[in-house]
Amino acid sequence: MRSIWKGTVSFGLVSIGVKLFSATEERDVAFHQVRRSDGSRIRYRRVAEADGEEVSYGDIAKGYELPSGETVVLTDEDFADLPLPTAKVVDVLQFVPAEQIDPIYFAKSYYLEPEKNAVKPYVLLRDALADSGMVGLVKVAIRSREQLATLRVREGVVVLETMIWPDEVRTPNFGFLDEDVQLRAQERQMAQSLVESMSGDFDPTEYTDDYREALQAVIDAKVEGRELVEPEEAQPRAGNVVDLMSALRASVEAAKRGRGESVPDEAAATRAPAKKAAAKKSSDTEAPAAKTAAKTAVKAPAKKAAAKRSSDTEAPAARTTAKKAAAKAPANKTAAKKAARKSA
Repeated sequence: MRSIWKGTVSFGLVSIGVKLFSATEERDVAFHQVRRSDGSRIRYRRVAEADGEEVSYGDIAKGYELPSGETVVLTDEDFADLPLPTAKVVDVLQFVPAEQIDPIYFAKSYYLEPEKNAVKPYVLLRDALADSGMVGLVKVAIRSREQLATLRVREGVVVLETMIWPDEVRTPNFGFLDEDVQLRAQERQMAQSLVESMSGDFDPTEYTDDYREALQAVIDAKVEGRELVEPEEAQPRAGNVVDLMSALRASVEAAKRGRGESVPDEAAATRAPAKKAAAKKSSDTEAPAAKTAAKTAVKAPAKKAAAKRSSDTEAPAARTTAKKAAAKAPANKTAAKKAARKSA
């Protein structure tokens, strides 16, 4: 790494010589503008708007446009006369709890490396910051721009994090903030369950720039002259949430599955009460019919038994009557014959 700034950290009456290094770097894929037909680079020239003549870099100054349309020209000499006490000094203003600073103020991070003759006071400041649990609030000028910044410790190194000024933070004036949104207790509880099911320890190595990797794959394919394969899984589409509770419940279950936890069959759990209700309804409907059928079933044997008793009682009497009738029949026939002879 190459230092981009050198100066001192003013810690009370202690001065610590340091070098400033960028702690982060962009890993984006860089492109040039080229002509489509042959890839020839497109170059831009600095030309004056008034006559179209090209202007050399040494003849370029900074201009501030007034509301009237006129321009005030500022040269390097004008900037050199401006007072900038923090141009080479990181001035510690005070020490404050880290949690009191909203992360929206942070802009960029830098490592501070001590000069060879300033290692001891550097370690002293580093340990004091680490032991106090606070951050040092400082002012520093980088590239001719004075900024607020904080000093904190990361992996044994003092990190300077530049900040924006309070008047550079926009006020969030959004209409929905004035709306009275009613949330049910069940929705709040389900949302909290979702947060808990997705909670864990932060490990930055688990996350990658998928877009940059896919873009690099396109470039590699162009170089190798091979065809690209479309991804099989379609990206989820954003849409309106019709049932908030269902969406929250599904999110909780998905988070639990991702963590390897068992998730009950929600469909079966939903079907069970429906089946139970249907069974109860069927039972309530069929009960009167069952009772009627039971009464009929009880009466049938009784009628059958009564019929049997009646049959058993009537059968002997019928047989006796039949016998008497059979006995009278011959006597009747004899009487009829005698009557016929007398008549003759």
